[in-house]
Formats: sequence, C-alpha cells, structure tokens
Amino acid sequence: MRAPVSSAFRDSLRDSCCQHGGVLPMLATPGALPSGPEWLFEVKWDGMRLLADVADGQVRLSSRSERDVTANFPELAALTALAPDVLLDGEVVLLENGVPSFAALAERMHGPVAPRVAQARPVTFMVFDVLRLYGVPLLQRPFVERRGTLERLDLASVPVLSLSPIYTDGAALFDATRERGMEGVVAKRRDGVYRPGRRGPSWTKVTHRHSQACLVGGWRPERSGSNRIGALLLGVPDGGGLRYVGRVGSGLAGDRVQRLLWDRLTQVEMPPFAGPLPRAEAAGSRWCDPHTVIEVSHSGWTEAGRLWHPVFRGLRDDLDPAHVELEA
Repeated sequence: MRAPVSSAFRDSLRDSCCQHGGVLPMLATPGALPSGPEWLFEVKWDGMRLLADVADGQVRLSSRSERDVTANFPELAALTALAPDVLLDGEVVLLENGVPSFAALAERMHGPVAPRVAQARPVTFMVFDVLRLYGVPLLQRPFVERRGTLERLDLASVPVLSLSPIYTDGAALFDATRERGMEGVVAKRRDGVYRPGRRGPSWTKVTHRHSQACLVGGWRPERSGSNRIGALLLGVPDGGGLRYVGRVGSGLAGDRVQRLLWDRLTQVEMPPFAGPLPRAEAAGSRWCDPHTVIEVSHSGWTEAGRLWHPVFRGLRDDLDPAHVELEA
C-alpha cells in the first residue's frame, strides 16, 4: 500500500522551511556556457552557499534555506572587521590538496562547532557579491557595479575571507577547472540585477559532473535483520508528489554517515512516493518522512528517469525539502 498523492505535498514541504524575513540567495540556472563581452565568469566552488549579514557588531550566517548557521562557522565572526553594516553573498569552502572538498566541509554543516575546532582547520569564505553596504540596498544595481563595490572593500583585513576571482574567458576557465578536478563555472551577465531566491538567465552554471539533491523516502537494510542502512530510496518533488528516482548505496558504509542518517530519518508506515515502486525495490524496504535532504553524484539518467550510478556525497542540511528540484 502506498501513501495517497496530495496536491498540498509541496506546500507541506515549504511549510517546513525557516521563515525569516531576510534575503534568499539568487540561484544559477543550469545551461550551456555562454560567450560574449556581456558575460563574466567565476569558479563554481564546491562548498556551502552562505549569506553573511554584518550589523550592530555581530555577524549572522544563513544558508540557502535561511537556516541560521552562525555557530557552525565561528571563525567567520571576524567578518565584523570588514564594515559596520554589510550583507555578503558567497560560498564557504574547505580545501584538500588545494581543491575545495565537499566531503571535508560536510562535517561542518551538521551543527555548532567549538571555536578551537574551527581554528584548527578554518574554512574560507569565497565572497562573490555584496547586497547591502552601510544601509544601502544594492540588489537592483547591475552585477558589474556590485562587483566594483565589493572590490573596494578591504577584504584582506579578514584572513578567512577571499574574493572569488572574475575571468573574461569562460571557455579557458571551464577547461582549467576540469583539469584541476573542480566543480565547474558560473557565468554572470554584467548588467544583471540580483533576484533573491530565484533562478534567471543572467546567472548560468556549467558543471563537469552531475549532482542531484534528493529527498530520502525510504531505506533498505544491508542484509535481512540488520539495522545498518544499505541503500537509501530517493525522490524529487514533481508536481503534487514525490517522484521516485532510484536508490543509492555507495558511500553509506561509514559509521558517522550511519549515525547522521539515523538521527534524521523518521519512520512512517507507507511509502511517500507518488507512484508504485518496482516490486524488487519495495520488498524489504522501510519508509520514512521525506524531509531529509542528501546530495548524490551520478553518471546521468536512465530512460526510466532513474539516477545512473549514484554515489552518496553527504547530507544537505543547508537545503530545505521545498528547495529540492530536478537538476537538468
């Protein structure tokens, strides 16, 4: 038996989001690499998107879902030295062998971190936009003007802050990021305004590997009678329900991953997916409330709309279920 499909499915997910009054980050649209003098290009950092709001001598860090993650990155309290009132957009990264590592950063996404732990291995905030300065909103200013304002700030005064470089040759940058094993490139129109919480044609992302955020709707044990998770059953919101997109088993073996998943998966009696699952998938599976977001890398999609060779990358505590969508 499966759960009935509700037209309020996505609304119920949206209700789970944190409802603050702040600005949501603008999002890039997947697409082909554009060219022409109206475009500028940046590295797509394999990190966690953050808005850093400095006011009244304090900094508040918020994720894409407006979740307050200030305590996760205590080293970024140093941003108060930059300006008394500023709102920055960027991505926090941890480097391994000179390349951002999503796996290394995942340890910092899940909850508060003691300052001594953060100081032992500090993150870097790769800042690429400024949305407010000295009380003046800059959202409607063209990107090239916002970028100029950002570059005039004394960014070097904050050791954990780094300006994300800008390039004019997108093709060369795309080749360079591929050679270094990085995620890809973001192209931005010089005249583009900032559209909070929305995707638009003025920001285009082009990646070297496929990734997909998914909701966990169930799991299968490693073997009969085992309480260890052997595979997660995944879905993506689609219209009025949760579309089943396959299962992932690779990357789940670690004890820490097992503990993190157990802390989040809430068991329910019926599968939450909007259609019948293949009998082989449903047999022996246990169902859960689809509010846990994970990210997988994969090799593409099958003709049946399933993930091809997915690999678990980590939990995405910075994303709310309502923000999960199919990545073309």
